[in-house]
Amino acid sequence: MQSIKMRKKLKNYFVSYIFCLPAYAIFAIFIFIPIVWSFFLSFHEYSLLSFESPGFVGFSNYIALFKDPVFWTAMWNTLRYSIMYVPSVLILGFFFALMLDGDFRGRNFFRISLFFPVIVSMVVASIVWSLILSAHPMGLANRFLSIFGIPPQGWLSDRKLALPSVAMVTIWKSFGYSMLIYLAGMQNIPKELYESASIDGANKLKKTLYITIPMLKPTTLFLSITSVIGSFQVFTPIYIMTGGGPGYATTTIVNYLYQKGFNEFEMGYASAISYILFSILLILTLVQKKSLKG
Repeated sequence: MQSIKMRKKLKNYFVSYIFCLPAYAIFAIFIFIPIVWSFFLSFHEYSLLSFESPGFVGFSNYIALFKDPVFWTAMWNTLRYSIMYVPSVLILGFFFALMLDGDFRGRNFFRISLFFPVIVSMVVASIVWSLILSAHPMGLANRFLSIFGIPPQGWLSDRKLALPSVAMVTIWKSFGYSMLIYLAGMQNIPKELYESASIDGANKLKKTLYITIPMLKPTTLFLSITSVIGSFQVFTPIYIMTGGGPGYATTTIVNYLYQKGFNEFEMGYASAISYILFSILLILTLVQKKSLKG
C-alpha cells in the first residue's frame, strides 16, 4: 500500500514537472544560458565577425574597462540620469497618488490620463518627443518659448540640455506607474488609523507625515529599487532621441555596452561591461534595502 501511494505521488510530481517544462526551457535558453555564456566571454576576447574560438585573456577586459575614459563618462552620465529620474518618479508618483486617493468626481479620468503614458510604446514616445524637442525654431517646444521671448534651445543637441531633456521624457512616461503602485499601497492602509488621528485633531499634513508615508515604506522600497534598476538600464529613449550624443554627452552604460557588442562586435568587452553593471545594481539594491528597512 505504501509503495502504491509513493508511485502515485511520484507520478503526480512527474506530471507537474512536465507542465512546467516549457517555462523551464524558455528560462534556460533565453536567461540562464546567456548569463553563463556572457560570464564566460567576459574573460575572453571574442568577435562576432570572426569564426575563431574565444581566446582566454583573464581579467584583461575588466582592466581595460577601468582604464577606458568613455566607460567612466558613460558611468557618470548614468549616475546623473539616475539622480534626475529616480527622485522625480517617486515624488511625482506619491504626490499624484495622494491627490487622487480621495473620492471625488472625475477621479478615474485623471487616474487614467496620468497612467496613459506608461502604456505608450517607448519607441513611439521617443519619436514624438524628438519632434517636440527639435532644435529648429519651429519645433513645438521652441515655438512655446518664443511666446515669452526666449530664444530657441538645442534640447537634444546641446551637451548641457540633452540628458535632462531625455530624463524629462522618461519621467513623464514613468511616474504614472509609481502613482498606481502608491495608490494600491494607500488602499491597504487601515482607515481606523486616519479616524483615530482625526479624533486626536491631526490635520491632512500630519496624517500624511505620520501615517501615510511610514505605512508606505515597503511600497517606497519596491519602487526605489525598481526605479534605480530601470534608470541604470535606460537605452531606448537615448538610442532614438540622441544616439548617445552630442559626443558622449548622453551615452549611458547600456548604450556603451550596445556599441561595443553590436557595433564594434567586441563581445568579451561588452560582457565585462554587463557584469560591472550587474555588480553596481546588486550593491545599490542591497544598500537601498538596508537603508529603507533600517
